[in-house]
Amino acid sequence: MSTTESTDDPPPTGDGSSTSGTDWTAVQAGADFQQLRSRLRGFVFPVTAGFLAWYLLYVLLASFAPDFMAIKVLGNVNIGLIFGLLQFVSTFAITIVYVRFADRKLDPLAAKIRDEVEGGGTR
Repeated sequence: MSTTESTDDPPPTGDGSSTSGTDWTAVQAGADFQQLRSRLRGFVFPVTAGFLAWYLLYVLLASFAPDFMAIKVLGNVNIGLIFGLLQFVSTFAITIVYVRFADRKLDPLAAKIRDEVEGGGTR
C-alpha cells in the first residue's frame, strides 16, 4: 500500500463505480442494514448452536457411552458410525438450507443496500 492510500477507503466495487464518498456509518445505521444483520444473526447463531450441541452430543456419547455407540444396527454398522456419518449429512443440510435462506431473505436486501450505496443503479 502506498503512503497516499487510506485504510479507511472501502474496497473497489469491481464494476467501475466509485463508493469513496459513501458514509459507511450511515449505511450501517440504516434500517435495511440493521434488518440484514438481524436476519443473518437470527439464522446463523441458532443453527451454529444447534450444530455444536449435536457435535458435542456425538463426542460425549463416543467418550462416555461406548457400549451404546457400539450397538450394531445392520451387519457391522453401529450407532457410532451412523452418528458420525450424520455429522456430514447435517453439515451438507445446513449448507443447503443456508443457501436457500440467503437467496430468499438476505440477497434481495443486500442488493437493495448495494444499489442505494452505488447510486441507485438498475437491478
